[in-house]
Amino acid sequence: MTNLKGHTLLLIDDEPDILEFLSYSLKKEGFKIFTASNGEEGVRMAQQVSPSLILLDVMMPVMDGIETCQIIRKDLNITQPIIAFLTSRAEDYSQIAGFEAGADDYITKPIRPRLLISKVESLLRRLEKPVQTQSELKSNHIQIDREKFMVKTNGANLLLPKKEFELLELLASRPGKVYTRDQILTIVWGNETIVGERTIDVHIRKLREKLGDDYIRTIKGVGYTFSE
Repeated sequence: MTNLKGHTLLLIDDEPDILEFLSYSLKKEGFKIFTASNGEEGVRMAQQVSPSLILLDVMMPVMDGIETCQIIRKDLNITQPIIAFLTSRAEDYSQIAGFEAGADDYITKPIRPRLLISKVESLLRRLEKPVQTQSELKSNHIQIDREKFMVKTNGANLLLPKKEFELLELLASRPGKVYTRDQILTIVWGNETIVGERTIDVHIRKLREKLGDDYIRTIKGVGYTFSE
């Protein structure tokens, strides 16, 4: 397995004690840590250091975590990281808002150091891309470039959050195959990740908003399939 140590992590939280705890725990494991105390500072830092992973609080002054995540996802000057909200707010609507903003995961405070390390390592493993025999997937009006992490539709380039890209890549890899919700969660999110029941629904809806309704079909009570 690839050595995960040495990755750059950006921690954005307005509570100094939380930043100190996170920094200490993660630095001990060999990660390179940068911190920011609000969303505006976090966006500037993300532009400067190109983190592999951002741990982002939701409730912050100046700019909250949802808006911060949205800005980072739209910024073409930022190499898109994995973004996980680290927050004490565990309500379903709060998690859905986070996923809609482009987050990849949601971690609830408080969290023990060893569980935090395990979670961070699990998230970073998503950066490990398996060797693909085919670098591009094409259908009638859509092209998915696995090497450039880019989607083209009707001649326009789309910048998708990592989970949306991986979900589209999975469905488009075998047009007509029906993937169950359990299969999608296992392949795209992994067994180690606990996500809300509506996670897939949110990501499917966002993809349809960007691609149109013609590509992804819902098979009621089963899952989803990609139509060419």
